[in-house]
Amino acid sequence: MDRKSNQLNTFGPLQELIEDPEVEEIWINSPSRVFVARGGQSQLTNLILSKDVVHDLIERLLIWGGRRLDVSTPFVDARLPDGSRLHVAIPEVTASEWAINIRKHLGKANNFEELVNLGSINQEMAELISKAVDLGLNILVSGGTQAGKTTFLNALLGQISTNERVITIEEVFELKPNLPDWIALQTRTANLEGEGEISLRRLIKESLRMRPNRIIVGEVREAEALDLLVALNSGLPGMATLHANSVRGAINKLQLLPLLAGENISQKFITPTIASSIDLVIQCSLDNKGVRRVSEVAAISGRCEDSIIEIDSIFKWNSKSMIKGLGNLETLISKRNYIN
Repeated sequence: MDRKSNQLNTFGPLQELIEDPEVEEIWINSPSRVFVARGGQSQLTNLILSKDVVHDLIERLLIWGGRRLDVSTPFVDARLPDGSRLHVAIPEVTASEWAINIRKHLGKANNFEELVNLGSINQEMAELISKAVDLGLNILVSGGTQAGKTTFLNALLGQISTNERVITIEEVFELKPNLPDWIALQTRTANLEGEGEISLRRLIKESLRMRPNRIIVGEVREAEALDLLVALNSGLPGMATLHANSVRGAINKLQLLPLLAGENISQKFITPTIASSIDLVIQCSLDNKGVRRVSEVAAISGRCEDSIIEIDSIFKWNSKSMIKGLGNLETLISKRNYIN
């Protein structure tokens, strides 16, 4: 049996769902409650498992993912052989059953042309964002769960020049830029003795010693926001994603996360640093019909007052069509020229 067949058989009773191209995510709330997402909509399947089957399946998947799951580490993230992302939580973190999510790597859109064909962005937006990447502007991709942030970030990476050295930094490997000079870094959990952890903060700092032309952080969640801002503020171009429901929400959250780094960090430093470091915010959304699109592209002009950062919308979806705002790329080019 070849390696590919072995990988496919790893999924056992979930194999049919894994092979279904319309299934985006699979989650198990209990052996008798197996759900899938199709077209952004959740559905309860008729699949009935047993506890032993579920536990055996996860043990096999974690062997592939190279991660540990036990009482001392009751939840885990891992990348599976087909590129899917596995998350598992077990009691006592959960009430009684193992909670399992498998987010499939469908790769429906790997570049802007495919995003345009899917209707996620229009041609004018694609051209503007592509130019922003060429200019080395710092881009934040925000959105809710399953809004398509990672997919869009992968498409952004497809716009980067092949002459650049790119470092991607993630909790679990998901990004796959087609670049000749690319290094992927991944966090590591602590061992049974509580040692050996490698955090996103550590990886961001280490990446700066690797001669990058651009750094990419898969998702900013906590204090690593400070390290990212410091890196971007030093003149190194970068991109990242962040969970937020709006452009303003993303900027507000980015103002709060660095405060987790310590009491000596204040808004007097954070607010102007964000205003000068972040150039473009791209908001991804998933509507109640399961349609994913970029709902707003906004420019961060660099101006701020009383902890309020000025945001100028360039494109914004108004529930029926995309409208143009007052923001523009020329303002950001002037901002970069002034800072540099």
